[in-house]
Amino acid sequence: MMGAEKIKVIVSNIVPLNDLVTRFEFKRTDGTIFPTFSGGAHTMIEMQDGDLKRMNPYSLMSDPAERDTYAISVRRDDHGRGGSLFLHQKVQVGDTMTLSYPVNLFSLDLRARKHLFIAGGIGITPFMAQIKQLNAANGKWELHYSCRSPELGSYVDELTSKHPHSANVYYDDQKQFIDLHTLLDGQPIGTHLYVCGPKGMIDWVRKTAAAAGWPKAHVHHEEFLAPKPGKPFAVRLAKSGLAVEVGAHESLLEAIERLGVEPPYLCRGGACGQCETDVLESDGTFIHRDHWLEDYEHASGTKIMPCVSRFEGKTLVLDR
Repeated sequence: MMGAEKIKVIVSNIVPLNDLVTRFEFKRTDGTIFPTFSGGAHTMIEMQDGDLKRMNPYSLMSDPAERDTYAISVRRDDHGRGGSLFLHQKVQVGDTMTLSYPVNLFSLDLRARKHLFIAGGIGITPFMAQIKQLNAANGKWELHYSCRSPELGSYVDELTSKHPHSANVYYDDQKQFIDLHTLLDGQPIGTHLYVCGPKGMIDWVRKTAAAAGWPKAHVHHEEFLAPKPGKPFAVRLAKSGLAVEVGAHESLLEAIERLGVEPPYLCRGGACGQCETDVLESDGTFIHRDHWLEDYEHASGTKIMPCVSRFEGKTLVLDR
């Protein structure tokens, strides 16, 4: 499986939410309904920007029960690789695009007696669908949502008006912060914890929960890492008998795909483990950026996640 199956869509609506975040809504070009998905699922958006094709994962935030429309919300990153800028600046209502079938790496554990959500910034998006799913099933949940400012609080009005007793919002510019220690200490037995947002927040929540004795299986997180630019480097694919230079602004995975080789993937963000590749030979330094491989695997020099990690050196031979 090279990735999830694909769906042709038309952009049916574009809604600017604030200065940074825009919601994009899609309908199928064939007029049929979308595949079923559960809260926490993501879809891969294909973006053809000139000669360059990007595929970025975005959480589905629409109601899982309403399958005529898929919706995502995208934060513009002026210093990223260009995917969010492409969506914000070039995509218009009526355009046709390609999405992948939904994949869920951040699903609700329905055995939980309560679901505790911690969101930061654009990390609110998967929780929008999860909340709708839980409300339909009379599930118990509680949200703590940290935003930079009221002006950048995407979906704050919707959440607080519909769920005034379950949605709690904190604004950084007003020095409002989540009291995580107290929050975790007061949860009933059987609660599961979910966090999505900036890496610093995810690390903070996971470490605090671990220190407080929360079972690892009760703590869930989602973090898609965007490939970062770096120095160009050469790679040879042993099985395919091909070689390519990885450009400064493309990922190793994208360079391999340029050769017509299709490694498997589900997230392209260092989270799913599908594109894990064995290293047969190397002379240089690995720049590991995934959060899938263990530290000892990073140190061994025998594995790499080509979706987000890079290499600096003379020789890199992969088992592809």
